[in-house]
Amino acid sequence: MNHRMSDTTSSNGARSRVRGVIPGSRAVSSMQTQQPGSLPEFQVDPYRLIDDDLKDVYDDIRLELVRNTSQEELKTIATYYFDGQGKALRPMVAILMARAINYHKERSDLLASQRQVAMIAEMIHSASLIHDDVIDQSDFRRGKPSVNVLWNHKKVTMAGDFILAIASMMIARLRNDDVTLTLSQVVTDLVQGEFMQLGSKETENERFAHYLTKTYRKTASLIANSAKAVAMLAGADDHLADVAFQYGRNVGLAFQLVDDLLDFVSSSAAMGKPTAADLKLGLATAPVLFACERYPELNPMIMRRFQEPGDVEKAFEFVHKSQGLEQTRFLAKKHCVEAARLAQSLAESPYQKGLLVVSDFVINRMK
Repeated sequence: MNHRMSDTTSSNGARSRVRGVIPGSRAVSSMQTQQPGSLPEFQVDPYRLIDDDLKDVYDDIRLELVRNTSQEELKTIATYYFDGQGKALRPMVAILMARAINYHKERSDLLASQRQVAMIAEMIHSASLIHDDVIDQSDFRRGKPSVNVLWNHKKVTMAGDFILAIASMMIARLRNDDVTLTLSQVVTDLVQGEFMQLGSKETENERFAHYLTKTYRKTASLIANSAKAVAMLAGADDHLADVAFQYGRNVGLAFQLVDDLLDFVSSSAAMGKPTAADLKLGLATAPVLFACERYPELNPMIMRRFQEPGDVEKAFEFVHKSQGLEQTRFLAKKHCVEAARLAQSLAESPYQKGLLVVSDFVINRMK
């Protein structure tokens, strides 16, 4: 996010900030597309397109957190993950959707309230990461020591609560009841998703539905509802707001499916966190659930949450010997293709193209 390009001015004199269009370059992968469909290729880099917006988001988040407490240690812990080193998927989707909807509605520029939603989305996400680190006893996050390694668990938990509290204040400042309800749903979903993750379904035919519901609540709800919120702030009708919501839902589900896949194929260095981490935490993600079709001996391992000696290693081997990884990628691609279809229903603009490229980034990312 360190590329800075100059603003352009639209014919009506408003700043359109159209950046990131790269003549003669291929911003997306040249992967041979297969079923379930093709993802369009556009010469747009969404990170460069909204580079200044993303920088403003992270700067303003740090400012909000710092100015709302006099506790120096709390400031340090609360701002630890807001260093701009993450994938920035959530604020990126929120801002791209806001600008794409604004263009679709013939509005000139990003609204301050829409940028606030991008901030709120990233704050809720980071608060959930902090709480996850405490629950999972993580040592490593985003290529650096996780918060719970550097500070004690009580302080870290309270810092996560503090970030959520400031995000809640920012939601209230939007003074829009419908948007407040939409963004508040995210926190409800996150907690329910975390509870679902702590339990396993007894019956095998319920297990995948349980996993997808948990994935929606823990990951996709935030992206879907923040995309819907920025559309609502632009004056979108119910149909257009639902297009934004469904785009975010599909991108969020695909992102988590790819994340679960990468847990089996990427190195720790590439991921910025340990690999096979989910198995070690006792979690059966999509690759494992798909592998069960070929290796039913995984079912008792899932029920005992891979607690017996050798379970993690056997499960890892079964996933690689099955079609579990390919089936997970296939399902993720289905969601990306659907997200692209939804984005194509918006008026053509660099930001709409950016939404299309994001769906390709999600399926082809390596970390």
